[in-house]
Parts: sequence; C-alpha cells; structure tokens
Amino acid sequence: MNIIDNFIAPACEEFVRILYQDDVILLISKPAGLLSLSGKNPLNRDSVHSRLVQGQLGISPPFSQAKLPHRLDFGTSGIMVVGLTQQATSHLNKQFQAGTVQKRYTAILEGWVSADAGVITAAIAKDKSQFPRVKICSSTGKAASSEFSVLKRLTEPRRSLVQFTPVSGRTHQLRIHSFTMGHPILGCDLYHSASSQQLADRLLLHASDLYFEHPLTGERHHGYCVSPF
Repeated sequence: MNIIDNFIAPACEEFVRILYQDDVILLISKPAGLLSLSGKNPLNRDSVHSRLVQGQLGISPPFSQAKLPHRLDFGTSGIMVVGLTQQATSHLNKQFQAGTVQKRYTAILEGWVSADAGVITAAIAKDKSQFPRVKICSSTGKAASSEFSVLKRLTEPRRSLVQFTPVSGRTHQLRIHSFTMGHPILGCDLYHSASSQQLADRLLLHASDLYFEHPLTGERHHGYCVSPF
C-alpha cells in the first residue's frame, strides 16, 4: 500500500468560488486543502468536481455536466477552468494537450533568490522508490522548464515572493524546480529543507492566471484569481 492509498484529506470548509460564468465554461477559485477530483477512498469524496456536480458548500445550483480539463494539486489554491458542455470540455482538453494554455503561479520560496528573473531547466522523472515524489534525472526524465521572476524579497525570515510561468506541465514541476535551485516553496511536504515546511501552514503555491481560447467565441480569454498571500 502506498502513501496515496493511506492519505485521508482533512475536511475543507472553504468554499469553491465562481469567478466567471457563461453558457459553456466556469472559472473557479479552488481553496488549498481540497482535492480536484474525488479519491477512490470513500473518505476522500469531497472535491472540486463533487461540489460542482452536487451543488455543495457554496456552489449553487449544481452543474451536473461539469468536467475538469485540468487539475491543481491538493495543497495548491487558485484558478481552474471548468467545461459545462461536452464540446467545451473537448475543446479545452485539446488546448491543454497541445500546450497552448498559459498558466502563471505565485509562490513564496525559502531564502532570497539571487537572480531577479530566470529559467529553471531540469528534466523530471518519476521516483519509483519514493512515490508520489518525482526527481530530477537527465537520463530518464522528461524535459521541463519554468520561468520565474522575483516580485519581492521578504525579511524575518528571508523569503522570496516569486511569479512562475511553467513552459511545460510536469507533475510537481514548480515544487521540484524550486527545491532544485535551493529555494523550496514554503509549506511543501514533499520537497523541503530542514525548516521550509514549518514556515507555513499550507503550501504557498497559488495559480493566479490562465490564458486560453474560449471554446465558444475562439477569442483569447484571461482568467485571474488574486493570491491570498
């Protein structure tokens, strides 16, 4: 039995907020500490998707046809796009698969990142010995790049408020790339230093922006969700 089988998500009392709605899509704000999709364990039924289709905890009315063309990790907060029709979901799925959806994230990292901006390029592979962790591996990993810019350097203790634009979309990409450059994201339970996990009571990673083609109009659409930190 692996760590995923043993994981029971704590109850999340925060609402899923609707940021934008029309006939074919929703833009929503996912709180940290909520699964995107329900788990196999009956105790992990609460999720973004289950709340959407059942109209629970602030979502009213139910969106019975709602589908998620992408996910955010359990600990990550921020913006998600939801398809409300089969055609819209298919259109969005193709955009994510083609890599034409641009995402931006805000994070707080341990320490002061010395460069004001840059690109982290390091191939990522599954770490079979420490699932669900991933690892940096140039021989077996898939190419991955993350652009970053430092928005602010904070003190007591030293931290960096950073904006990330992932060029690729690998599992745990921003978390492992931050850790690899010596500045783990605060609150991260998988990739951390001796102190970084204890410096925050949640993973300080937030999906702030989505740029995609609207499935109905074909126009470029920008969704934004303000960061809580």
